[in-house]
Amino acid sequence: MKENAASRVVFILLLFLNVSLLNGQSPPEKPKLVKCRSPGKETFTCWWEPGADGGLPTNYTLTYHKEGETLIHECPDYKTGGPNSCYFSKKHTSIWKMYVITVNAINQMGISSSDPLYVDVTYIVEPEPPANLTLELKHPEDRKPYLWIKWSPPTMTDVKSGWFIIQYEIRLKPEKATDWETHFTPKQTQLKIFNLYPGQKYLVQIRCKPDHGYWSEWSPESSIQIPNDFPVKDTSMWIFVAILSAVICLIMVWAVALKGYSMVTCILPPVPGPKIKGFDVHLLEAAP
Repeated sequence: MKENAASRVVFILLLFLNVSLLNGQSPPEKPKLVKCRSPGKETFTCWWEPGADGGLPTNYTLTYHKEGETLIHECPDYKTGGPNSCYFSKKHTSIWKMYVITVNAINQMGISSSDPLYVDVTYIVEPEPPANLTLELKHPEDRKPYLWIKWSPPTMTDVKSGWFIIQYEIRLKPEKATDWETHFTPKQTQLKIFNLYPGQKYLVQIRCKPDHGYWSEWSPESSIQIPNDFPVKDTSMWIFVAILSAVICLIMVWAVALKGYSMVTCILPPVPGPKIKGFDVHLLEAAP
């Protein structure tokens, strides 16, 4: 009787499975962990992409454990980071610890899990774009005018504590141009740009990157109009001529010194004394 009951249960389960498959229902496909990102080593967020749900309501859970530990934890916050995400607050974030993270998809037909993602918060820092980007034209006296670009470090990244060495990339171009002119500045939060085209409207953006981690998104575009009478006199040619002249003078001095002559001897050579052909100087010595 027990064998008959067990056979009936198996038969019913197989029948239910066949009916479900005929109705297009199946276990969910394996989800995929896309990335994890930290704005400043204090918190981080992970995102995943769901697979096909198998035609059934599917629930997703993110689980993790720290390397070297056996205790499994579930995501502490599914809301703050948006859909298909898990947010780790300061309470749940540890640096120099490897997190092993997995996403599980579950419906009535079964369960499937993503490939594990190994995360060290120290190396997934992607800061916010720099803040307070400002543009200003400067006209100093007796000096070439320039565009002064200033900004502030990303607000959610603690650069004052020394945790980060931030480098910045600035790009600018005339509004109708296709190619950007790029500049890199480590640590500094200002930049001077010379040789601008008068009458052009310039677009400027900036982004930043920590010593370990990823580039931020570009900041929103800022713009500035360059006046038509903006002077663009270039003194680089005169500087080159001055340097070249100095080098030539140094080479001449070096060449003269190498031959053992002084500058006076080179310019005003000594006049040789008079000589009388056939005159014997010893006769003067013998005279009384």
